[in-house]
Amino acid sequence: MAVADGDGYGRLAGHGDLTALLRAGVDPRQLPLGESVDGDLVAPLRPGKVVAIGLNYLDHIRESNLERPERPLVFAKFPSSVIGPDDPIELDETLTRRVDWEVELAVIVGRSMRRVAGSDALDHVFGYTVGNDVSARDVQFSESQWVRGKSFDTFCPLGPVVVTADEIPDPQALTLRTRVNGEVMQESSTAQMVFGVAELLAFCSRSFTLEPGDVVLTGTPWGCGEFMDPPRSLAPGDVVETEIEGIGTLRNPVVALSPS
Repeated sequence: MAVADGDGYGRLAGHGDLTALLRAGVDPRQLPLGESVDGDLVAPLRPGKVVAIGLNYLDHIRESNLERPERPLVFAKFPSSVIGPDDPIELDETLTRRVDWEVELAVIVGRSMRRVAGSDALDHVFGYTVGNDVSARDVQFSESQWVRGKSFDTFCPLGPVVVTADEIPDPQALTLRTRVNGEVMQESSTAQMVFGVAELLAFCSRSFTLEPGDVVLTGTPWGCGEFMDPPRSLAPGDVVETEIEGIGTLRNPVVALSPS
């Protein structure tokens, strides 16, 4: 594991990844830095669970012509779908031909959460990163459960870094953007959330325990390709950039899955 050190990164020698540290109750900020690290960034953690929220932005609800949910709409993405910065999003045209982008604020749980009150929920957050809830829309809308269409391998880019919670004083005041091949597709603010980060965490923790290193994806704003006229989908050769103010830009190329 590496942490930002000036203009570069320093290794936390002898320690595992972020999930392992959080589960062991270790705060990485209290560990001494080792040697400098060169090379490409990878996914900042391998979460035990990826909990996702649907229809959680007012502008996205308007563009999709769906009703505002009365309570958070919870689904899951398999952790095996996680990739990091500059890793390719792989398209398997034998399974899907309508693959969409979704920029999302990703919340990283730092302490175990079970039946936590909303007023205390943010105290359990270790930090935030950028997530892209890549979605096979034709699969998603053809099945009563969303998990398969959301969980294809490579369909959960995370990164480029984790910013600790103390550096994000208000998670409901962040600008989000998606660019595909340099063209802005999504641009909104986390202020558009129907259910804020604290409320989402408290709601989830009443139904199931959120563990250190789990990731909660908090929904996406307007600008998804599926709801454009005409609809737009990702294709091999595209480059997707998802960006959140105060965190950074997560860049992923799109490629065709090579035949096995």
